[in-house]
Amino acid sequence: MPDRRTTLAWLAASATLPPQMLWAADVVHDSIPPFKAGGTGASVAAGWMHQLLPKVDRPNRFALVEDEGKAVLQVQSDKSASSYLALVSIDPAKTPFLHWRWKVSRALDGSDITAKAGDDFAARVYVLFDLPLDELSFGDRLKIRAARALTSGEIPTAALCYVWGKAQPVGFTGWNAYTDRLRMIVVDSGSSQAGKWRSATRNVAEDFRAAFNLAAPPVRGIAIGSDTDNTGESVETRFGDLSFSAQR
Repeated sequence: MPDRRTTLAWLAASATLPPQMLWAADVVHDSIPPFKAGGTGASVAAGWMHQLLPKVDRPNRFALVEDEGKAVLQVQSDKSASSYLALVSIDPAKTPFLHWRWKVSRALDGSDITAKAGDDFAARVYVLFDLPLDELSFGDRLKIRAARALTSGEIPTAALCYVWGKAQPVGFTGWNAYTDRLRMIVVDSGSSQAGKWRSATRNVAEDFRAAFNLAAPPVRGIAIGSDTDNTGESVETRFGDLSFSAQR
């Protein structure tokens, strides 16, 4: 498997962005799947896939659990990193508002958007876009094409990442420490709200335009998780179902 921070261009630079994205028509959903499959079983719905990472020996542990009478996805991260991914086809011009709930046991002490060593977060929500290659610089086009050739599939060309951070305050935005194709946005920060469910709503169309100075292209994937492989810390995080809507 190629080195995640050298060969796979900007995509591989981010420690928790899924290393390979396949926009296969038979697995793409027109809305974000709920975590719980139909029936009474305890398995996560088939619309979600566990994405492991090259060069990361310890993946997170994911489980479907009940919290306040609702099925939620639990992530246990202990010096580890991996994500759960759902492939979607969402038009942000029609349904720009992304809604979710999350709860963390603590904020990570070493979390810092501006430092590569601090590229760990108690919670992340990725929104992955399929920006046409002709919108990219010549250098970025070459990198993306090389990455797609190596992975034998499609990968996102731009992404937003909403995080529960520590060093930066709520509302802070900045480029990922490894790449300017991934815009980081702090939605919650610190441990004052740890152990509590927090609801969030973001206009991904506005956030994309603010980050890339372009109209938002189709959303092709949603990925969630926690990562503690850089800082060596541990955290338990829970996510409620995510959804898009036309109005806030």
